[in-house]
Amino acid sequence: MTDPNHNAPARKTFSPNGLATLIGSIPLTDHAKAMEWITEYTPDIPLWPQLPCIRAEGMLQQFIEGFPGIIEEEDRTFFNTTDDRFSEDILAFFEEYLAVSENPDQILSSRFAVSREKAAGLYLLKETMESHPETVAVKGQITGPFTLLTGLHDQDDRAGYYDPTIREMVVKGLAMKAAWQVAFLSKANLPVILFIDEPALAGLGSSSFVTVSRDDIGQDQTEMIEAIHRAGGLAGIHVCANTDWPLLLSLDFDIINFDAYGYFDRIITCRDELHHFLDRGAIIAWGIVPTSDAEQIKQENPESLAALWEKQAGMLNNSQWDISTILKQSLITPSCGTGSLSPEMAKRVLMLTREVSKILRKKYLK
Repeated sequence: MTDPNHNAPARKTFSPNGLATLIGSIPLTDHAKAMEWITEYTPDIPLWPQLPCIRAEGMLQQFIEGFPGIIEEEDRTFFNTTDDRFSEDILAFFEEYLAVSENPDQILSSRFAVSREKAAGLYLLKETMESHPETVAVKGQITGPFTLLTGLHDQDDRAGYYDPTIREMVVKGLAMKAAWQVAFLSKANLPVILFIDEPALAGLGSSSFVTVSRDDIGQDQTEMIEAIHRAGGLAGIHVCANTDWPLLLSLDFDIINFDAYGYFDRIITCRDELHHFLDRGAIIAWGIVPTSDAEQIKQENPESLAALWEKQAGMLNNSQWDISTILKQSLITPSCGTGSLSPEMAKRVLMLTREVSKILRKKYLK
């Protein structure tokens, strides 16, 4: 096999400077309307809208095209490894994986593409960017391997994570789909940020995943990161609860996105690791705007959330990192997607995200 880094696109430089961006899901059924919200509230770093009320855009359905053995029924999606064609299909899958690995120029027309039927918002973002010169970067997202593999089961109701063949297929397939997405969005000639959405990593260390090793998680995430980097993108990870932060901070992510509103007390225990992360030029994306509780969304305002961010960032202060330098290496986001909220509450989350960013940038980045 040829060197995977041979002729790889260079990652475009990106300075976050406290700008606002979002986590993918929006509680609408109209992609055009969702895109209007996104460009109104986060014009600097827009992302493509995932609309989970459309079944094909569910977190476990959106990125499984082209995977062998997938059965999609009305009320269930699962892997069927007992089908007579599974062995033949899995062989063809890995043959195409190797072919595209050796010839990355083939990726846009490969089985690893995400169709318009599965992600209409992705195509709409690409079209929209042609008329938005103020944009400094574009953001995509993909369901992470651990979340997909623990969320989808086989015909015997065993999580895909525990089947070595399925696990290898999904990790490699998602890595290629991540690379495809970066290549697709790179046509806008802007830095491409791609978040690996891994809510299931909040379960690490629990009895549900007692046999899951840190090394295996690190290996799978690294495969995703490397694929994004080879395609020229910036690799981020989003976990909307507590997780093994020392592990994730030790990996080669460009961006860590966490729920700063609800779980800052957990991640601040990794203060030294966070400083090392910043020292190597990586970016902290602060999920400072609540999304899990409508009452919290109603009671907070831009000033209260900006003050909360200042308090939290102040706990990272040292001789090298003051509030201003931390903000220069930060993004402001909601704590999670807004797909489970009412449209009214989702729109308020987007407004709060924009306004917190404006307040902090005006105060610290004059």
